Amino acid sequence: MTQTKIAVIGGSGIYEIDGLENAEWVTVESPWGTPSDQILTGSLNGVEMAFLPRHGRGHVHAPTDVPYPANIDALKRLGVTDVISISACGSFREHMAPGDFVIVDQFIDRTFARQKSFFGSGCVAHVSVAHPTCPRLSDACEAAGKAAGITIHRGGTYLAMEGPQFSSLAESKMYREQWGCDVIGMTNMPEAKLAREAELCYASVAMVTDYDSWHPDHGEVDVTAIIATLTGNADKGRALVKGLPALLGPERAPCPYGCDRALEYAILTAPEKRDPALLAKLDAVAGRIL
Repeated sequence: MTQTKIAVIGGSGIYEIDGLENAEWVTVESPWGTPSDQILTGSLNGVEMAFLPRHGRGHVHAPTDVPYPANIDALKRLGVTDVISISACGSFREHMAPGDFVIVDQFIDRTFARQKSFFGSGCVAHVSVAHPTCPRLSDACEAAGKAAGITIHRGGTYLAMEGPQFSSLAESKMYREQWGCDVIGMTNMPEAKLAREAELCYASVAMVTDYDSWHPDHGEVDVTAIIATLTGNADKGRALVKGLPALLGPERAPCPYGCDRALEYAILTAPEKRDPALLAKLDAVAGRIL
């Protein structure tokens, strides 16, 4: 058994965790750059917690500019075992209405201007993201959301777009009708891929703010309406987070889905050919294997 340490990466509208004991903002240095912000640490109902505002306090990082590798590396250095991503999204489904939450289980990654791996020349690795989220962690998010009275949908495909502009009408219709996506956002990729490389369990809670631009009765995305919905969603998101410690508990068994062993057979570069400089940067992410 290891000690559970839950990290929440908060998206638009969520910049804190309510009720943290011994709360302290700490600076974590990473060889992958400076994280989005300091990390708020503490405990909640006897379970260690960490909170990282994805866009920084005051929302200073655009989706493309979020330092995803530094964020995941910093959480790993803090001893985090489980990562809950909370983010705003648009919906492609009538029944996934603004104010609802979706527990995402699949992604289509359409981002193109972000560093997507900790590995590369000098240490090549390939991890599977066939199932990019952890079912055990998703179960806990679903249960906590329902207990908080949130309308929550289990399962959905998240289209990750580069942004920062919202979709054109043609794109929105394509993602919905031809590609079968359920929600759209700008921040869960490459975050989920990097979490898998770091052997962290990862769950995605997408908070619906709008119907993107496909809906004939809603038209184009209205930022004013999004902000109004975000306010209500943020309260719900914090309520969901408060329920997680009781569900996950202070002690943690190995992940039954192998998220915490994702690098077991992933590194292909022969030991004598590995780049020492890259290995030094991988000390937290891949230290268990290297």
